[in-house]
Amino acid sequence: MDSMLLLHLMSEIFPSRTRAIYIDHQLQQMSTEWGTLVQKQAEVLKVPCIIQKVKVEAGNLEQQARQARYQAYQQHLQSHEVLVLAHHQQDQAETVLLRLFSGAGVNGLAAMQKIDVRKGLTIWRPFLDLSRAHIEQWSQQLGFDYVTDPTNHDTHYDRAWCREVLWDVIQTRFPKMQAAIARTSYLMQDTAEILENVLQKDWQYCATDNEIDLLALSQFSAARQRQLLSAWVKGDDQYRPSYDMVQRLQQEVILAKPDAQATLHINQHYYVRYQKKLYRLTHDILYAEKQSSIANVSSQYYEIGQFIQVAAGKFRIESQTIGLSPKLLGRELRLIKRQGGEKIHLYGRVGHWPLKKAIQEAQILPWLRHTIQILVVDNVMLGVFSPKGFWLAHSDYVEHGGWQPVLISDCGDFSQQSFSHDE
Repeated sequence: MDSMLLLHLMSEIFPSRTRAIYIDHQLQQMSTEWGTLVQKQAEVLKVPCIIQKVKVEAGNLEQQARQARYQAYQQHLQSHEVLVLAHHQQDQAETVLLRLFSGAGVNGLAAMQKIDVRKGLTIWRPFLDLSRAHIEQWSQQLGFDYVTDPTNHDTHYDRAWCREVLWDVIQTRFPKMQAAIARTSYLMQDTAEILENVLQKDWQYCATDNEIDLLALSQFSAARQRQLLSAWVKGDDQYRPSYDMVQRLQQEVILAKPDAQATLHINQHYYVRYQKKLYRLTHDILYAEKQSSIANVSSQYYEIGQFIQVAAGKFRIESQTIGLSPKLLGRELRLIKRQGGEKIHLYGRVGHWPLKKAIQEAQILPWLRHTIQILVVDNVMLGVFSPKGFWLAHSDYVEHGGWQPVLISDCGDFSQQSFSHDE
């Protein structure tokens, strides 16, 4: 009824700019007939109508149906169009109560917005302040046909139970509760906007998409830490993690013993602490070494200006004040995978020291260390390719006016700090 009323009003107010989309979830035997009814009404109103069938995946039926519905909307919406939905005041109040029962925070209790701007989608809900009684009254005056989904009264579903069982009990005691609960959602929206402004400042101070500076994070209050961690873990997902999951991240990873190799798996990502930073990693990045196909030895031939791709990243051969002899250009060089136990005499440093120590000093992330390769000629170490640049080794091949590989982009999309002979 509410959606059909919306169709009639939109056809009157925006007759040439309105399109109707009917989503057939295929969960009811009558769903095809309902689509036919909508199409006939749209024809009478001279509104173009699309009927889109969707497949609802297994799981929480209400949530999966909602996800399938919005995915279908986005398939048909053009960049300049706004999705107009018929949610009303009782829908809003029900949403607030259901989210309260699930332990939602400020963002959850903010519920639905009249104008909801999302990534690639803008939603307008013009009925959000209207009661169902008003909608019924207007619908009777217009006298159009409509259908009622029987699941709206099936108390097996949480929203229907809230509407059919709980509603009258609360309203008998608190007659104005629907408007009051809906008003709470607007107060929560104001609060959420203020918190979002604080969050953005905190994010700029200590976080990027894939890492958080834990020393900077520790300067915030406990509440601001939880707020930032919750938003950061959410990433591009639809919902934030639970309060309990954020606590686990703090206790099991952030506050774990310094020598603990703690990892927490949340949705599609793994959360790992290294030194004083927290990282968000995909499975492929964290376990790249196990899936690695880096050759133990390979032949290399370099020329000035050449771009080369090695395990540690993309490099370019460039002339340098101090570098490898031009005589090595075009000559066969060998690239050897690090095995462990190697020593390196870095140019500008005194004596040989374990390559492992150089890696630790450069703070190369543990899950990227398998990409380190050694460049040699005639069993002489020329340098080391690492995710933080090329490390020039001391040898008879180093001279003024030479060349070096220069890092263009590393293999991990993290900090591209160099580690050259003059540091």
